[in-house]
Amino acid sequence: MRTIAMKVAQWIDRLGSVWVEGQITQINLRPGTRTAFLVLRDTAADMSLSITCDPQLLRGSAVPLQEGSRVVVHGKLSYFTGRGTISLRVTEIRPVGIGELLARIERLKALLAAEGLFDPRLKRPIPFLPRTIGLITGRASAAEHDVVTVAQQRWPAVRFDIRNTAVQGASAVPQILDALAELDDDPEVEVIVLARGGGSVEDLLPFSDETLCRAIVSATTPIVSAIGHEPDNPLSDYVADLRAATPTDAAKRLVPDAAAELAGVHDLRERSAAALRGWVEREARHVRQLRSRPVLADPLRLLDQRRDEVERLRTAAHRAVGHTLTAEATTARHLRDKLTAVGPAATLARGYAVVQRVTGSQRHVVRTVADSPPGTQLRIRVADGAVSAAALGSQALTNPIPDKSAPDHEETQ
Repeated sequence: MRTIAMKVAQWIDRLGSVWVEGQITQINLRPGTRTAFLVLRDTAADMSLSITCDPQLLRGSAVPLQEGSRVVVHGKLSYFTGRGTISLRVTEIRPVGIGELLARIERLKALLAAEGLFDPRLKRPIPFLPRTIGLITGRASAAEHDVVTVAQQRWPAVRFDIRNTAVQGASAVPQILDALAELDDDPEVEVIVLARGGGSVEDLLPFSDETLCRAIVSATTPIVSAIGHEPDNPLSDYVADLRAATPTDAAKRLVPDAAAELAGVHDLRERSAAALRGWVEREARHVRQLRSRPVLADPLRLLDQRRDEVERLRTAAHRAVGHTLTAEATTARHLRDKLTAVGPAATLARGYAVVQRVTGSQRHVVRTVADSPPGTQLRIRVADGAVSAAALGSQALTNPIPDKSAPDHEETQ
């Protein structure tokens, strides 16, 4: 038994490396292990083969490998003598069919992402209510019906510029590019929708074309990608300015609901009216509070109070000025009386006289008898006038009294 097993192992080892195509029916990849175990099944016969590989080979695949994926593997057969089983140790796994298409799309996706074509900063804003919507879709397709019907239900005045093109097959990309260029050059079209219903990976392949993706990025009009259904993600979804899950979702996101907008306007009007009424009520209450204050309830009260105070102050000022004038007048009168009492005129009125010696034009008061020798021309001034006289002689008094009040001289009249 051992000899046969060793011979079989040696013979299988001499076979070398082989390429095997099949469908993965089982994947056993445990964390922390250095070997992954798979079961590869022949799609045309009820036969399967156990294969082993490095776990990194599965993780680094361009297309996620899962049960049901068709692949082509490259490896070398090994015979385990202990269990008597044959296993294929693979070093390369390539997806085929859909898997190959997905791998190619993934490579293109990585290239476009590296160039920055998926950058959100490149996305153009979608207009709130576009005047005209450009629609690129299949002729009489369900996608066209969904977009137009839903949009018109939401906003009846919406207008469409529809371009019917092939949406699958070899002619789809050129026709979509021509329609996209025409709509992009039309100034009336404010947004363009690429719409198609769901389908297989092969059916949606035109919308992952590199030329179409670059044309979408180069367009000046915002573009909405509404391709397939929620699980479908062609590359046009990544380069478009807006991705819609379905054509119906695209219509809802492009056209506002007229009923909802009217309800929103009505609600805003009610809220603004309530806010305005509240503001007016607050201001009116504030005005009433201001008017209820004494200074505004009777604004002339302070003026009346100030007027009475001014009148009182004016009366007091007049009284004080009158008292001052009276006191000063009395003082002036007393001073005048004193001056009059001590003045020459009062002295002359009491019977005194002023004797002056006349010498030419000069007059000198005679103070002593020595000032008027006999023959001197004299002028004697009394209360009501003056008398001219001449000295005839003199007589000295025992106790002479000087008269200091008489003026020393008088001007010639």
